[in-house]
Amino acid sequence: MFEFVRTHTKLLLFVLVILIIPSFVFLGVEGYTQFIDPSNRAVATVGSREITQREWDAAHQNRVDQIRRQTPGVDARLLDSPEFKRQSLDQLVREEVLRQAAQRLMLTTTDERLRRSFLEDPQLAFLRLPDGRINRDLLLAQGLSVEQFEARLRQDLRLQQVLGGVAATGVLATQPARAALGALLERRELQLQGFAAAEHVAAITPTDAELQAYYDDPAQQARFLAPEQAQIEFVVLDVQALAREAAVSEEDLRRHYEQNLARFTAPEQRRASHILVRAERDAAADQRAQARTRAEALLAQARANPARFAELARAHSEDPGSAPAGGDLDWFGRGAMVPAFEEAAFALAVGQISGIVETDFGFHVIRLDAVRGGERRPFEAVRAEIAEEVRRQVGQRRFAEVAEQFSNTVYEQADSLQPVVDKFGLRLQTATVQRAPAPGATGALASQALLEAVFTDSALRARRNTQALEVGASQLASARVVQHQPQRRLSLDEVRPQVRAAVIAQQAAARARSAGEARLAALRAGDTAGLSAPLLVSRDDARGLPREVVDAVLRADASTLPAALGVDLGQQGYVVVHLTAVRPLPPEAPALAQLKSQYAQAWTEAETRAFYDALAQHFEVTLTLPPPRPQ
Repeated sequence: MFEFVRTHTKLLLFVLVILIIPSFVFLGVEGYTQFIDPSNRAVATVGSREITQREWDAAHQNRVDQIRRQTPGVDARLLDSPEFKRQSLDQLVREEVLRQAAQRLMLTTTDERLRRSFLEDPQLAFLRLPDGRINRDLLLAQGLSVEQFEARLRQDLRLQQVLGGVAATGVLATQPARAALGALLERRELQLQGFAAAEHVAAITPTDAELQAYYDDPAQQARFLAPEQAQIEFVVLDVQALAREAAVSEEDLRRHYEQNLARFTAPEQRRASHILVRAERDAAADQRAQARTRAEALLAQARANPARFAELARAHSEDPGSAPAGGDLDWFGRGAMVPAFEEAAFALAVGQISGIVETDFGFHVIRLDAVRGGERRPFEAVRAEIAEEVRRQVGQRRFAEVAEQFSNTVYEQADSLQPVVDKFGLRLQTATVQRAPAPGATGALASQALLEAVFTDSALRARRNTQALEVGASQLASARVVQHQPQRRLSLDEVRPQVRAAVIAQQAAARARSAGEARLAALRAGDTAGLSAPLLVSRDDARGLPREVVDAVLRADASTLPAALGVDLGQQGYVVVHLTAVRPLPPEAPALAQLKSQYAQAWTEAETRAFYDALAQHFEVTLTLPPPRPQ
């Protein structure tokens, strides 16, 4: 075979050329590239815009990273599920539909709205420094520059406008709301008589045969199983572990301090008063000239007698917010005022009065009243904080360097975790685990992927280390089984107390049900003795009754009253109900008023979804998802 290839090399090259050239002719370079690289294949289209597999993967990874930052213990398999990935694609499609709609409607976001949204949106509070500026360090930690953040926020605000018109104009008609909410709030009058299973417990003494029969009942088999479990030892490689071992010098700490002086300096704030003579930027030239003349006259009076500044502001300032307080604007930091006003205020000395300052609001005369902040915390006061931060940074860099070494070591020396403990200074931990995370489990023990690896044949029988698995953001773990306990059925002697309690509860419930059914028959025959006082019950006011009773009462046919019904509460007992009346809802019922806003919100959300669906249809959304991968 190989001799044939060597002999006919030219012939084979000619055949390859014949096979390859037509693919470029019919597909083109781009089509051939897409054939080679599946990441370039479109998974959805919105109009003429294609969304590629690469974009989908990137968007999904961004969502995963964000969720891991917010919930470090989240199960990695959940984030990699087909359902979660599909949500990422749906979000991409939605953003593209809204982007095209915003472009068609020529919607924009002004600088002022962008600034106001950043300062007022509570969801962005974590990014705001005390003086209102953007926390650049937090942005950098998320891989964003200030310009990228502003562009993203501007785009989000622009897209919100598309659906905002529908969401903000929902109208709730009174009669449909009353009809819908009336069914929810309908009140029914009833009388009760209960038969508690607990009243029969003392009279029941189950026999051994009854216990054996209950234990042997196939329906009860799962109750008496000891779950499979494994005793494991495990190690976790994460940034915190590496940071603890990181050695940092005094020189490193002082360098970090010098490079981040702004973070260790209290933001400077200023307190100023002003006198405003209003003049809109687009006002006529003569109006603005008159306003400036009045401001200059006030400036001359203020400089001639600075003690009268507050009096002048109260009498002449056209700022309704500050004039009654003598022009006092309280404390503010950089970014809180319009640029021209801020520049002038931060250039003044305490007690100094500015010249005329022109802004979009008009003409200002400013007096600086006080200054605070600007103090720098000394190095020794923040040394411990800096040391922790520098160690964390070193740990982050170190993690990127040693993650592959960790993975290789647990694989190549699979009969023990001690080598990685010694090599990386990690802590060997122990635990008893089952196939699913225990309630309240955290860290590596909350990882479904790690637990599944623990219960593989390789880990259980050969006692080999599991592979290094990602159990959190920048967190790898490996485990090794020390002892394995397969699932087994507990003997009757081991579970006799539980079996006896279950048999007693079962028989007590049967006796309560029998007594209740007999009483129900008597009630239907006209015997109303022993019933409770009348109660008014509705879905929003159950009066402490079990949900099963409330559901049965409100589901019952009330066309012919009175009516009698029985409700089996299982091991709790039995309740006999005498339904006597249906009470109409008062026109001004408080509950109706409270629920109207929720009902209106639900309608608004439905209308918004319908409008988006119409947009998706208009812009011709098409999904071209790949077939599912074989399991």
